[in-house]
Amino acid sequence: MEERPGAWLPRLSEVGERLAEEWHAVRRAREGASGTAGTSGSTRTPAPHEMRASDADRERIAEVLREALSDGRLGMAEFEERLDVVYKARTLGDLAGITADLLPADQQPLRLDGGQVAAIFKKENREGRWVVPAELPVTAMFGTTKLDLRDAIMQSRRVIINATLVFGGLEIHVPEGVEVIRVTKDKTVTLTRNPAAPDAPVIEVRTQNFLGEVKVKEPPRRRRGRR
Repeated sequence: MEERPGAWLPRLSEVGERLAEEWHAVRRAREGASGTAGTSGSTRTPAPHEMRASDADRERIAEVLREALSDGRLGMAEFEERLDVVYKARTLGDLAGITADLLPADQQPLRLDGGQVAAIFKKENREGRWVVPAELPVTAMFGTTKLDLRDAIMQSRRVIINATLVFGGLEIHVPEGVEVIRVTKDKTVTLTRNPAAPDAPVIEVRTQNFLGEVKVKEPPRRRRGRR
């Protein structure tokens, strides 16, 4: 039986993602041993599910519940029960599972999965309301990874992206006031053009690549009003 053209790509992508996981594990162990990974200090960074929920986060979940009520996926009793849980929620973990059976994983109004982002012969996006971990492994091999941070929650004010790019690209969308720097073996380059405050959040992209590219998209610079 002949295999249809291109049928091997999903399998190759799956193998590539497993190899990427192993590579990043080795990389973390190597950097941890040399004392270069993460940030110094004894202050514990809260896990994504421990972070405090905002009123906006609660409203995102509530809106999904209202839509589910209006189209019949939820009855009034269950809607009221879930809505009560939403408005009593204190942490992101309290909110994360409430809409799990209402929308696919990639359409959830709140995502706490901070694992690696891998694009092997494809394009992979991480966007919407998601928690950016203090250290994020990214792999793009013959593909493109897009990280949209404009509506994201940063777990730390300094996020390290360990990027492995092989004929691939990394595209980062940042909100105003966030600085992005790229760190390689021999130099550090600032990728954002708009000036940032001294205490501004920093995205540090550590790259090991072969013909890979990092692009940063930032809001247009505000123009000062004429006097």
